[in-house]
Amino acid sequence: MDAPRAVRQDRPTKSHLVTNELISQPLQRRRFQLPHPLILLLFAVAAAALLTWILPAGEYDRRDDPATGRRVVVAGTYHAVERAPVGPFAAVVAIPRGIAEAADVIALILLAGGAWVVVERLGTLGRLVSALVGRLRNRGLVAIPILAIFFATMGALENMQEEIIPLVPVLLLLGQGLGIDAVSVVAMSAGAAMIGSAFGPSNPFQAGLALKLAQLPVTTAGALRLTMFVAATALWIGWTMHHAARMRVTSSLAGSEPLGPTGQAGATRTAGMAAKDVFILLLVAAPVVAYVYGSLFHGWGFNELSASFFIAGIVAGLWGGLGLQGTTTAYLEGMQSMLPAAVLVGVARSISLVLSDGHVIDTILQSLAAPLSHSSPVGATLLMIPVQSLIHVFVPSVSGQAVLTMPVFVPLSDLLHLPRLATVLAYQMGAGLTELLTPTNGALMAVLLAAGVPFQRWLRFALAGIAIVLCVGIAGIVMLLVSTIGA
Repeated sequence: MDAPRAVRQDRPTKSHLVTNELISQPLQRRRFQLPHPLILLLFAVAAAALLTWILPAGEYDRRDDPATGRRVVVAGTYHAVERAPVGPFAAVVAIPRGIAEAADVIALILLAGGAWVVVERLGTLGRLVSALVGRLRNRGLVAIPILAIFFATMGALENMQEEIIPLVPVLLLLGQGLGIDAVSVVAMSAGAAMIGSAFGPSNPFQAGLALKLAQLPVTTAGALRLTMFVAATALWIGWTMHHAARMRVTSSLAGSEPLGPTGQAGATRTAGMAAKDVFILLLVAAPVVAYVYGSLFHGWGFNELSASFFIAGIVAGLWGGLGLQGTTTAYLEGMQSMLPAAVLVGVARSISLVLSDGHVIDTILQSLAAPLSHSSPVGATLLMIPVQSLIHVFVPSVSGQAVLTMPVFVPLSDLLHLPRLATVLAYQMGAGLTELLTPTNGALMAVLLAAGVPFQRWLRFALAGIAIVLCVGIAGIVMLLVSTIGA
């Protein structure tokens, strides 16, 4: 009689299974996962459409500004306009409109991505990574400050963001070889570039444009702003290296020999092949160098950069021996791999279109800016940072936000007897650092998607890093206020 009972006790009954399932369900539910980046952006489009039904419609008058060549708002001219709520179908129509508006950025992502895949098919990237791993063996973290300084400088010079998206597969390959996790790869590339943009003293699309709108020379308090850039970049690098040291992964190429043209370890690398690799890498990297010069002195845009990458990719494939057919196939497959990231950029652009169609962007600005006029000078300046941050969620373009907000905030700072530069710095901190957090930043979401980093995982890393570098911004603003209006 006892034996059968023992067997029945050892065998899980249906009630036991149900009980175990009920116990495990709460544990599973505790692990909240944010949805796919595309779903987040679609929610943002829907939220923007909903705001057009809730908020009153209003607009500022606008004028052409000869100093910047842009159309800017006129302070003190906000007025109510006829409501124009965006319906569900119109919100969906804004998605292809956003993709069309972001055509130049999408073309860059596709054409640059295709070029880098051609280089990968040639085996050049594999040999480059193997060589770097050999030199930095057991010192992989050394690569972080080197790359982060480069990207931070590019961010400070030309607001580099979208240009990084096609480079993500290359950077991931390097990170895997050096034992650096994907979050660190994003932080030392896109993250560093956004920090450089936020603190860069000469970024023509952010600091440069804001200074022009504030009618200040680009060299205003140059030493202070350069010191802030160096300090913020150093702190971000330190935070990235701290994370990378804690999250070290096993090197995918540890102990391997350099890869040959076929991608097989141990293949012979002749002097001629090494020279060809160097030429191919220089060829594909040249468009970025040319673009920095062209954007600063000849008004180049993304179309010129895309054309340069297209030429470089085709020439690299032919020079490397893929032939016309092989080069074409590799290029098209590379473009196909970048398509999801490109779509995210277009969908993100549709958010601001919905808000513009509903005439509520200016309403949001007016409602956030008006209370600042009743604050103390120091309080108003520091409050401008979160206000600019909130505005950037709805206007995910730093240049567009400068054109929208600076003509409103500069007269406000004059009214409060604040230095105009403090208003510029508050704009840079608020808009620039929010670039690292908001899901409405299509470039950030595309980089995270390409790197395979969940948005919530990135937020856990970035929030702490931003809190650290924000101290630099606040300290700089306070020093400026103390030196101009007194303690």
